[in-house]
Amino acid sequence: MTLRAYSSVGGPNAQFRSLVEIQTPLQDRGKLLLKDGMNLWMFDPTSKATIRISPQQKLLGQAANGDVVTTNFAFDYNARLAGEETITDGNRKNVLCWKLALSARTPQTTYHHAFLWIAQEGDRPVKAQFFVESGTLLKTAFYRRVQPVLGAARPTETVLIDGLDPRWITVMQFDKYAWRNIPETWLQRDYLPQFKPT
Repeated sequence: MTLRAYSSVGGPNAQFRSLVEIQTPLQDRGKLLLKDGMNLWMFDPTSKATIRISPQQKLLGQAANGDVVTTNFAFDYNARLAGEETITDGNRKNVLCWKLALSARTPQTTYHHAFLWIAQEGDRPVKAQFFVESGTLLKTAFYRRVQPVLGAARPTETVLIDGLDPRWITVMQFDKYAWRNIPETWLQRDYLPQFKPT
């Protein structure tokens, strides 16, 4: 699956607003996902329908809609330091990390709680685990291929491992980053049927 994503920071809490356009596979080409704060919508050009996606529907699929659009650790979760831990990263190397325990701020957050490991050297995300309210592990993420992008060191690959069946693995690769001015209309639900990228 190939996606093109547009993101903008706005609002009093500097929350990301994101628009994701599906480019491949062909049968899904032109479908759109729009996230504005905690609200998530999907537009299907075949039916011309825009539907609201519930928190439960965000979790469907190996790479859930909530994963694809964005997980904003700083805004969506309260964090506390859970200690230091040496873990094996996505490249099978040992890394000394700070372990953060994250709890969702609202029921609309995709995952109820999570753990996030941050490398003490370089302050980069290394690994995360995402859970539902019952405590069941839904996904493990490894953040890899950190590169200088748009003025900061950022992971350019995320490996998602299904918590219920670890044989289900999704690799998300990010490239072709660029600064651009995004029209405000692109980030509004009512505009989705008219969206035509330039």
